[in-house]
Amino acid sequence: MLSLSAEQEMVVSSLEELARKEFSDAAFSWEGEPPMENIELLADRGYLGLNIAEEYGGGGMGEFEAMLSIEAVGQVCPDTAEYLYNQQMVAARAIEMFGSEEAKERYLPGATAGEEVIAIAISEPEAGSDVGAMNTTVEERNGELILNGEKVWVSNIPHATAVVVWVKFSDGLGSVVIDLEDNDDSIEIEQHYTNMADHTQTQFRMHDVVVPETNVLTRGKNGFKQQLQALNWERLGSATLSNAIARCALEKALEYGQQREQFDQPIADFQGIEWKLADMAKELEASRSLTYRAALNAEEQGRIPDRMDASLAKLYSGEMVENVVSESLQIHGANGYQQGHALEYLYRLARGRRLAAGTDEIQKNQIAAALKRNGLPSLS
Repeated sequence: MLSLSAEQEMVVSSLEELARKEFSDAAFSWEGEPPMENIELLADRGYLGLNIAEEYGGGGMGEFEAMLSIEAVGQVCPDTAEYLYNQQMVAARAIEMFGSEEAKERYLPGATAGEEVIAIAISEPEAGSDVGAMNTTVEERNGELILNGEKVWVSNIPHATAVVVWVKFSDGLGSVVIDLEDNDDSIEIEQHYTNMADHTQTQFRMHDVVVPETNVLTRGKNGFKQQLQALNWERLGSATLSNAIARCALEKALEYGQQREQFDQPIADFQGIEWKLADMAKELEASRSLTYRAALNAEEQGRIPDRMDASLAKLYSGEMVENVVSESLQIHGANGYQQGHALEYLYRLARGRRLAAGTDEIQKNQIAAALKRNGLPSLS
C-alpha cells in the first residue's frame, strides 16, 4: 500500500468515486474516440492537468498526483486514463517544462480546460527509436524558422489543435510546437492508421511551416538532452497506465470468478483460479512499487526520474499488463474472447504498452547501459 498524504488520498478517493459513478456505464464503448464527455467532467471538477501550474488552469500539484489520477480513473475506464496520460505526462508537460511564457499562455489553458488536445510527433518513417536519424528540419530563412519533414504513428491528430514536433536544427536536435489550425495549408495528411486498439494514428508531412521563436521548446545539445531526460516522466506515465489497465482486468477477473459457477461452486474457489488471481495481484503490486518508487525518488530530489528507475518500471509494467490481462481473459474463458467484450479490448490495448514510450528492447538497453556505467544501485 502507498503511504499518501491527506490531500493525495482525497484526490484518489474522489476520482475513484467519480469514475465508478460517471464513467463505468460507457467504459469500453468509445470505439477509438476520445471520451470527451468524461474529460469535460474531469475539467469541470478541476482534475484535468493536475501537474500543470494553477496559473494555466491546472491543479498545481506534481507528477506523482497526476500518475495517481491516471490509475484511479483507469481501473474503471482505461480510455479516459489514456487521455490523461497523453495530456498530463507527454505533450502539454513538455510545453510547461520547456516552453516560453507565450507558448504556455497560448496552449496550456485550453488543454487543462479539456477544450484543446495537444499531440506529440516524434517517429518518422526511417527514424523511430533512433531519434538521431530524424529528417524533419527547422532552417533559418530570411529571419524566419521554417519547418519541413514527415512524421508517422502520431496519436490524436484528428482531434488536436497543436502538436509538439521533434526536429533537427542546424545546431542539433530540438523540439517545437506548431498550430495545426493555423497551418492547415502547410500540413498534408498522408494517411490515418487504425491500430489494434482501434485508436487512430496519423502520418503527415509539413511543408514550409513557419515556426515563431516563441514556439521553440528545446534547441541545441543541452536543451535536447533535457527533453530526452524528461521522457522518463513519460515512461513512468506509461507504466502507470499499464498498472491501471492491469488493475481493471484483475478486478473483472475477481468479479467474474466469484459469480461464475461450475461443478456447484464459484470458479474462483478452485485452486487453479486462486493461484492465477494471486499471481496477477503479485505482479501488479510489484509494478506499482517500481513505478511509484521512481516517481517519489525523483520528486523528493527535485529532479527528473533516474533513467534506470524509469526504464525498469516501464519494462516491467509492459510485460506485466500483457500477462495480467491475458490471465484475466483466460479466467473469463470463451466469454472474454468475444469481440466487444471488455477483456478482448483490454487485451488489444495492453499490447501497445510494450511499444509506446520506448520499446522493451530500448528499455533493456537503457538498463544495461546504466548498470555498466554505475554498477548496481545502492541499497541505501
